[in-house]
Amino acid sequence: GVWRQTRALLFKNCLIKCRTKKSSVQEILFPLFFLFWLILMSMMHPHRKYGEVANTNLGTLDTSMLVNFVIGYTPPTRMAREIMKKVAFDNFEDGIITEEYLSEEELQEASAFKPSNFVGVVFHDAMSYQLRFPDSVAMSSIYMESR
Repeated sequence: GVWRQTRALLFKNCLIKCRTKKSSVQEILFPLFFLFWLILMSMMHPHRKYGEVANTNLGTLDTSMLVNFVIGYTPPTRMAREIMKKVAFDNFEDGIITEEYLSEEELQEASAFKPSNFVGVVFHDAMSYQLRFPDSVAMSSIYMESR
């Protein structure tokens, strides 16, 4: 029955492996070689850790660059609305246009149709967010993991 067929198949596979020693050795050594190569490459390019940047006066902000500037954000929670209200009205006299989106997909679609003066903000929680520019994602400068 089943045991006899399984034993015959196992015996057949052992015979094939014994008769084709070159390919059997390659099946074992190539993954080890590539693993060694990956380890070597990761050692040649270690993680970069950035130190603190001292507080400096950056001067006044040129608000002429912020004309018709649009900031879209998601998800539309109470905390996100408060943060975006502060960004739009407390920091700039003219205010910045803010738009809320229900999902990250809607935000991405809007950024595809908007001009280059659109920036998206995706809030993960009350303390973390991610900026989305057209065609790219900006990570925090303290991001230390390998990309």
